Amino acid sequence: MPSSQPARGAHPGKLALRDQLTTARNRLAVVELGLFARALAGHLLATEEVRRAATVAAYVSIGTEPGTSWLFDGLVAAGKRVVLPVLLADGDLDWAAYDGGAGLAPARHGLLEPTSRRLGVDAIGTADAVVVPGLAVSPSGVRMGRGGGSYDRALGRVPVGTFTCVALYDDEVDRAVPVEPHDRAVTAAVTPSGLRRF
Repeated sequence: MPSSQPARGAHPGKLALRDQLTTARNRLAVVELGLFARALAGHLLATEEVRRAATVAAYVSIGTEPGTSWLFDGLVAAGKRVVLPVLLADGDLDWAAYDGGAGLAPARHGLLEPTSRRLGVDAIGTADAVVVPGLAVSPSGVRMGRGGGSYDRALGRVPVGTFTCVALYDDEVDRAVPVEPHDRAVTAAVTPSGLRRF
């Protein structure tokens, strides 16, 4: 989730790593982004957790984030309900059902958000599988986002044992992510090369 500025007191190691990874992402070619998005969708749709899921919480990718449009198409074709985040003024995330690309509208920070009825901040806790954005993940599954804390708060509402997966590029896995008390771990990472479980 993009943030207009780094969080106050942000860890210097995280700031440097975010800058490095964002620069690398900005060098990706458009054709690569499309190929990577298709590969990510294939890996996720093949997981047992996603195949069994009735509801999947995900995110609308923007810019050079790992793409989600192929994933949405596959989930909808498989009869899954997809819920997507709506960024609130305090940085928390509300959720709303995905009703197709026409049901997405521009929002703050260059985001696209669903226009359907809001379900409340706790709706993420009803998802059977959760796919979140990030910039890196440690060997133990600690995810590093963009610094706004939105997804750490949201992941705190997900029941233990739920499949939670961060979508990344291959060189963003197994990074030395500085860990802070509010950081939430995920159970898996998906990259164009495959799925890694923690």
